[in-house]
Amino acid sequence: MTVHPSLQTYADAWTHSVEAIAELVQPLVEGEWNRATPCPGWSVRDIVSHVIGLECEMLGDPRPIHSLPRDLYHVRSDFARYMEMQVDVRRHHTAPEMTAELEYVLIRRARMLRNESRSPDTLVRAPLGAEQSLEVAYRMRAFDSWVHEQDLRVALDRPGNLDSPGAYVTRDCLLAVLPKVVAKDAGAPPNTAVVFDVSGPVEFLRTVRVDAEGRGTVDGTPSLGPAVTLATDWETYVRLACGRVRPAAVGDRLKVEGDEELAAAILANFAVTP
Repeated sequence: MTVHPSLQTYADAWTHSVEAIAELVQPLVEGEWNRATPCPGWSVRDIVSHVIGLECEMLGDPRPIHSLPRDLYHVRSDFARYMEMQVDVRRHHTAPEMTAELEYVLIRRARMLRNESRSPDTLVRAPLGAEQSLEVAYRMRAFDSWVHEQDLRVALDRPGNLDSPGAYVTRDCLLAVLPKVVAKDAGAPPNTAVVFDVSGPVEFLRTVRVDAEGRGTVDGTPSLGPAVTLATDWETYVRLACGRVRPAAVGDRLKVEGDEELAAAILANFAVTP
């Protein structure tokens, strides 16, 4: 690959996850494509359609001209409508059509990566007509692909890759928004600290500190007197942060110490994906 060094980690993580997705769905029979996944409202087919659609957009392909049905309960925002377009247009595609299109788009994207010479700060297309840097685009594709790989693994009962390269990109993406979750969304009081103790394949201890002005930061230094300590395993952390499960459903996998009201507010605002 010829991508800029700051993009290489994301390119490698993306490649690992999309190749795993292709391997997971290649042998599926028609009925298995309709299995529900933890991603609200989406089947196995829908997730693969989403992956295909976003990779087509990375390639610069035009978006499909398509009218969405009015009865899609999980589509509640303009962003969701934008994402649903690439999904719904493929809802009646057969298994061979899905695997063939996925294979073709991944070949095209791999060729694009091999020839990538743009700088990380190059502005590229983003959802809803916005722009984002190439580095953000690469990071978000690595994050999105790994999370959806895990959705498929749950639906197909094929666990794995919880510590693959995409898992570490996902960890960093989720940690980056943790100060906002604690300080702004959950309203943690100034001069408090909240500790997150995560075990399993991706293990970490992080402290979110809220300063006197109410701004949050995150670091790896333990706090001697945190207002709240939340302990869980990596898989549960991801499922909560990506909105795949509600806190009440995984109470047996969560250990909470300290201010119960603040802990409840944090968990109520923990899902950060659209």
